[in-house]
Amino acid sequence: MTIHAKQNNAAPKTPSQEKAAGICIQGYEGSFHQVAARSFFGKQVEVIACATFRDLIRISSDKKQSAGGIMAIENSIAGSILPNYNLLQKSKLKVIGEVYLSISQNLMVNKGVKLEDIREVHSHPMAILQCLDYLEKHDWKLVETEDTALSAKHIHQKHSKHAAAIASKLAAELYDMDVIAPNIHTLKNNVTRFLVLQRENEVKEIPDADKASLYFQTNHSKGILAQVLTQIAKGGINLSKLQSMPIPGSNFKYGFYADLEFESRKQFDAVLASIESLTNSVKIFGIYQKGKVVKG
Repeated sequence: MTIHAKQNNAAPKTPSQEKAAGICIQGYEGSFHQVAARSFFGKQVEVIACATFRDLIRISSDKKQSAGGIMAIENSIAGSILPNYNLLQKSKLKVIGEVYLSISQNLMVNKGVKLEDIREVHSHPMAILQCLDYLEKHDWKLVETEDTALSAKHIHQKHSKHAAAIASKLAAELYDMDVIAPNIHTLKNNVTRFLVLQRENEVKEIPDADKASLYFQTNHSKGILAQVLTQIAKGGINLSKLQSMPIPGSNFKYGFYADLEFESRKQFDAVLASIESLTNSVKIFGIYQKGKVVKG
């Protein structure tokens, strides 16, 4: 399932961004994953819609089916998507970039439908929950669905005159619907972080990289994690995220996912060397440029 968007006149992309065709997303056309893909690769990007994150990882790993993928990893309200860390660790994909997408939930209807015509609103349960303050002002039936963009697609296909959907502005554009009430979400600071993924044997060094994502385990002796964090701080590196995860098959022992922000690759390499004796294993998921917040 793909979309071929029109070519735009954007500035030339970096080598990693030129491989835009066939980027896997989770969800349907018009989903926030596609909005994030467009932000990183440009509006011309072709997307491959995947039903689950597991499918996204599987198809992204197959060079015959895709050029890579983009996957949500955490949200400023809901926190980390822990299963996606496990999927990433088991894969042979590398992180080559990231997108911080400011999520905007919008109420959309078919052409000609007015606010007073609406009897029910369809969307994913999380989107409905994010918009309850607005929705509870109206006597509408709330219908939970599997996907925000799919809700918009179904209402469009059925030519419904009494149903609305909550989805992205991109979904409204793709399905020729009117945004009758924009930005109806309660908490305005709602940002989802997406990781841009590419097969490890195709990854090239990214110029001016200033961030790395990695996983490490320690021997779990007393104070060992504190020693690792001290070495990171001594190296002048900012630890922007630290996420613990149980080690499968162990008795309450944990590994750690970390995001490190640095000024130079030499600085990062020095810190890696300093924690080598304090860790049992270190896996680098990717070394890339920090992303900026963009509007969804």
